Formats: sequence, C-alpha cells, structure tokens
Amino acid sequence: MKEKILELFVKTFDSKPNDIVKISADGSNRRYYRCVSEEHQCIAAYNEDRKENEAFISYAIQLKNNEINVPELYAVDMDKGIYLQEDLGDETLFSYLQKHNEKDVLHYYEKVVEYLPKIQTVQNFDYSKAYPRKKFDEQSIQWDLSYFKYYFLKLADIPFDEQSLENDFKTLENYLLSCETEYFLYRDFQSRNIMLKDEDVFFIDFQGARKGALQYDIASLLYDAKANLSTETREHLFHLYIQSLKNYLTFDEKDFTEHYYAYIYIRIMQAMGAYGYRGFFQKKEHFLKSIPFALKNIEYLENNITLPIDIPELHKVFVRLIQSKKLQSLDKPKHQLTVNIKSFSYKKGYPHDLSGNGGGFVFDCRALPNPGREERFKQLTGMDKEVKDFLSQKEEVAFFLQNVENLVMQSVRNYLQRGFTNLSVYFGCTGGQHRSVYSAEYLSEKLSQIPDLKIIVEHIEQNV
Repeated sequence: MKEKILELFVKTFDSKPNDIVKISADGSNRRYYRCVSEEHQCIAAYNEDRKENEAFISYAIQLKNNEINVPELYAVDMDKGIYLQEDLGDETLFSYLQKHNEKDVLHYYEKVVEYLPKIQTVQNFDYSKAYPRKKFDEQSIQWDLSYFKYYFLKLADIPFDEQSLENDFKTLENYLLSCETEYFLYRDFQSRNIMLKDEDVFFIDFQGARKGALQYDIASLLYDAKANLSTETREHLFHLYIQSLKNYLTFDEKDFTEHYYAYIYIRIMQAMGAYGYRGFFQKKEHFLKSIPFALKNIEYLENNITLPIDIPELHKVFVRLIQSKKLQSLDKPKHQLTVNIKSFSYKKGYPHDLSGNGGGFVFDCRALPNPGREERFKQLTGMDKEVKDFLSQKEEVAFFLQNVENLVMQSVRNYLQRGFTNLSVYFGCTGGQHRSVYSAEYLSEKLSQIPDLKIIVEHIEQNV
C-alpha cells in the first residue's frame, strides 16, 4: 500500500515523502496515511469501494467549487483506490471537546451550525455518483430501522411485537418524508467529521451524502451521542441554526421543529444500530460505550417531546431500552486513569506532581531539532502549524515520539489493570515553548483514542 501511495505522491509533487504514517480512521473501512516531504504534506486515502470513492471525489470537487470548507483534492488513482487530499491536521471538533469544557468549545459549534445551511442549500448539485442511494427515501429509512431492529434490539435482548413495531416504523417513515427532502443531506454530520484548523471549521467524510431533509444533519450534530451536549447548549445551537437558515429559505418554523424531533429519533436509531453491530456483533467494546449516551438522549425525548404521530410500540421499545439492566450495566462507573501531561522549561525546573501518586515519566526533548533557533519560529509554539510541520518532518522526532508512546502505553495498560488513578508524563526542553509543547500535544492525541482515560494537558510556560 505504501509503495502505491509513494508512486502517486511522487507523480503528483515530483518529490519523495520522508515518511508515510498510518493514522486512525475510527470506524471506517478506509485507510488513511499522512505523507510528508520537505515541501509537501497531504493525507492519502485508500478504499477498495470504487463507488464510494467516486461519490467522495464528485462531492469534494463540487463542494470546493461552491466555496465549502472541504479538503482540496491533489490527485486520484481510481483504479488503485487511492487519492491524495489536503492535510487538515489532527484536531476534530470531538477531540477538542474531549480536552475542553463545553463553554470553551461553544464558539466552534456556533460557527458550524451557522455554516451548515450554506452546505445544505448548494445549488444545481449533481448526485449522479451518490452511493448507495441518491436520496434519503423510503428505502434508506427502512434500512436504518431494520439496522436498529436486528443489530440493536435483537442483540440487546429487547422484546417487541414485530408487526406492531413495523406498523410504527411505517408511520414514522411517512411522517419523516412529509417534509421537503430535496436538500443536500451530509448523512454523517457529527463532531468527528468536523476538523478545526486556523480557528476555522472544515468538513470531511461526506461520501454518504444524498438528497434529503434539512432536519437530519442538525439532528445528527446536536444529538451526537458521545459529544453529550447539554440540553441548554442544544437549544441554543438549534435556535442559532434556525436564524441562519432563514438567510437562505422561507419555512414554517413550528412544522420544521416538529419534524426535527422526528429526525432526532431516526438518527439515534441508526446510530444505535451501528453501536450494536460494531459492539455486540463485532465485539468492539468502545462502540458499546456510546450506548449510555444514546439512552440518555432517548430518555430526554421520551420525557419532554411529543411527536404529532401515533407510534405506541416504538415508545414501549424506548422505555424498555431505558430500563434494560443489560444496557444499564454499560453505564456503571469504571475505573478511570487520569494522565497529566505537561510541557516545561528546564531553566525553571521540574513540574510538581500534585496527584500524590509519584509515578510517571520525564522526557528530555533537548536532543531534538530546535525550531527556536530559527527566526521564523521564535514567536510561535509547538501548537502552531508552522512548528508542527517543521517537527513532524524530522525523522529523529518521529523516532523519539514512537519510543515515548511505546513506554507510556505500557504503563497505561498496566495502570488500568491495577486500578491506579494517576500517571504523570512531562516533556522538558530549553524554553518550554516548541519541542516539549509539540511532544505533549502529540501524546495527548494518541492517548485520546483509549477509553477510560482522562487526559489533562498543561503547557506551563504558555500558561495553557
């Protein structure tokens, strides 16, 4: 795979990458690689599904032409299933939310919900490459509801009356499709598919887009289970979205809102089907950890929202989900390990361990290439793109950080097994500005993929 990527990279940029590093793809079957040379950097994507690739390429070009913030395409080799796209970094809206409180992330969410109508109302969009459907229609809804029934309800041992549930599914389907469904539907509009770069928001993984209702995507974003937004924040953001949408369309706000809550239900059920398939069936435990958040959302809807349709069996199913002891057990508090990651300056001395645990690491970054010696980097830190790009291209930095990751991961696994509550990892350099900050951010991103970790990052010399 790397040889194929190398070939396309050289053909595109007329230079060889110094490194091709595989990066996380969450639940996707696609594989992603970061490619870095002295002058160029990009993300290489590999996907065996040609039709899905064709959908993504078609949409990326059209969205870019409509001045939507999506990654730029550099090259495509459709026969090999590879394409090169702009590298938007590693910070998603979800990863940022995990490291900050909701209040500090709100401005990004506000930017997203104000931006969303611009995406949804793109004109003269060509859906000829849409895959697997050109529209979120009866068939799409039936697939999602069957996914929920067979991969979640059955596997979670939730009883239901088959015919009554199917009757309610049909009632819900008819109501969902009774509103306007000719807009751009992103389909998977959630916090992991929104990148943060240069204080702006960018959008990825839109290959499943099709025609559909406006309410679906805003429901997906605000009821994204693991984002776990508060009710107050959701209501504020939905109101902001409505005000932004009025700049593009005229619509009945009451009818729109009633359909919005129905689309929240279908989105939650689609997501729970995925949790059941990935978690109960494929035995990928981290998907099961999203279930309690989804149940919390269902409980809120059941207690606070009344849909203008009669779906009694479905409501019975929701109550059984909320009361299920099997599902409740997934929400039992588990041991959590707090990892305190700090960057510091050796000139000022070592940080103090306030946990009382006394265990951990201090890594000396002073043997790494120092961006601080170059005038262009003197006012920047290891959190700035220019410095990150500089350090990410150095083989000795990659070697150092891989060794750091291996050592820390060994302790993390051991500490989790033994019930330890704290682990300290400190990175020091001369000024605590570039190398130590970059290393601390790198490790934080790697550890954020591990369940049951609370990660606290502090850059002492930057006061953040």
